[in-house]
Amino acid sequence: MTIRIERHGAVAHLVLARPERLNALTPEMMESLAEATTSLQKDREVRAVLLRGEGRAFCAGADVGTMKGLDVLSGRQRIQRAHRVIAGLANLDKPVICAVRGATVGVGWSLALSCDVILASDNAKFSLVFKKIGLAPDGAAAYFLTQYIGVLRARELMMSARMVPAEEGKQMGMVNEVVPDDQLDARAVALAEELAESATFALAMGKRMFRASMQPSLEAFLDYEAQAQNLVLQSDDRKEGVAAFLEKRIPKFVGH
Repeated sequence: MTIRIERHGAVAHLVLARPERLNALTPEMMESLAEATTSLQKDREVRAVLLRGEGRAFCAGADVGTMKGLDVLSGRQRIQRAHRVIAGLANLDKPVICAVRGATVGVGWSLALSCDVILASDNAKFSLVFKKIGLAPDGAAAYFLTQYIGVLRARELMMSARMVPAEEGKQMGMVNEVVPDDQLDARAVALAEELAESATFALAMGKRMFRASMQPSLEAFLDYEAQAQNLVLQSDDRKEGVAAFLEKRIPKFVGH
């Protein structure tokens, strides 16, 4: 099992449990995450959620090995799965805390951005690595980063695909708090428990107000992202990017 839900009183830990691959997400993991968000939304005993990864990294993005043979249909299914997860996390009517350490890249970063609070280990690093395999950002990363840090800086992160250290992420406004690595788990649990004991119905209504203030809506953006991703997934550059990644060589992009 690569996705696990652990119950600790009123707090549910949603765990990415594939540490040997830095929690890189397979289609099966994305499907399990989508189902988990639906289950957690319905569970009245769960009053806060803590999203975390096992091992030395939160999430190294999508498992590129599962993307090699994508066609129009399988590509659309991939996008739909990712969108169910992102919308499911963002729309949970309870506080969602994300604890990140090590690599938090690609759609893994999108998962973190869809949560309410991001706590980062001092060794965490973030990147929109999509261009390296011929993809545009997905998982609403462009949407969230534009909301949090502005379009100018968000666009630079997409175009550079550079790694952003945790402390810089905090200064830019996309990380709430940076703590020493050996204190991350305890700090995340303490915050989750504190929020679980608070007026969570009021927090849920507050979350809906913040969502209503964002333009366009997350759902409208995801519709546009799906259209763009369907085009990108069929491009020669995406196929070359995936092949180069798997063959551990520098890609030769042609611009279409």
